[in-house]
Order: sequence, then structure tokens, then C-alpha cells
Amino acid sequence: MIRRIKESDRELYYKYVDLFYHSDVVNAPVPEINYELTFNEFMRSDDYVWCYIFEEDGKPCGFAMLSKTFSQEAGGISVTVEEIYIEEEYRNRGLGTQFFEYMKENIPAARYRIEVEEDNEKAKRLYERMGFEVLPYVQMVIDKQNKENREKEHQGK
Repeated sequence: MIRRIKESDRELYYKYVDLFYHSDVVNAPVPEINYELTFNEFMRSDDYVWCYIFEEDGKPCGFAMLSKTFSQEAGGISVTVEEIYIEEEYRNRGLGTQFFEYMKENIPAARYRIEVEEDNEKAKRLYERMGFEVLPYVQMVIDKQNKENREKEHQGK
């Protein structure tokens, strides 16, 4: 089952996002304060980001976080799968496939996006089966939080 996250899922979400960001499929963890900021945004509105909890036999077993923007390139709303995590014992049961099918049927968009680490072959195969294609360009970013942390480290030396 796939359901929207609720306020009562706060600790479950913190657990899952912490496991996700400390797994070998992510380059670097994020500050724990970001867990709270993100959860609070889930509860505030659907303007930018939303989250789903995966359950099997009534037991939580993972989550997915989506965000949305408008893309002129795509000609409409672009939905990005920001994070997807399934507990180890529930993997290879079709939950990822179920989620992507749910997303495409229930969350209308002109484009769906997902990022994946270069060496995460298993995830890339799933995403390709779901219709995702590799983009022919490199994404770049200015990350204010990381820039401020680097500046503080430099000033301390």
C-alpha cells in the first residue's frame, strides 16, 4: 500500500531518511535539521514537496519524497523523485515498481525526474524499466548551506 505521510509518521520519516542518507547509495549525509525542515514542509502544504509511506501487510517498510517545479523545457509540471527508500527485507518485492506506477497514474506531470548515483546499477535498471532515460547533460548546483559551511571551515583555519 502507498499512502500520504501523516503527522504521526514524523519519527518513522526521520528513521527512514536517516537510513537513506547513511546508506551506500548516497554520496553524503545531510544535516539532521533538514529532516525536520522537510517534514514540516510536508505538513504545511503540497506546494513544493510531498511524501508517501510504503506499507506491506499493514507494516511501514519505506518512503518516497517528491518535489515539483514548472519546466518550460518539458512544457509543464516536472515531478522529481527526490528520495526513495525501501527497507532491506522488503526489497525485490515490487514495491519500487508499484510506487512508480502509482506516481505516473496519480500525480500528473509533463516530466518525471530522478537522480541516481553512477554506480547504483540495480536502481538504474529499475528506473530504466519504469521509462526513465539518462539525460545528456550534467546538473550543477549552488548549495547555500554547503557554501556557508565551507566558508566557516575556511575562516576557522
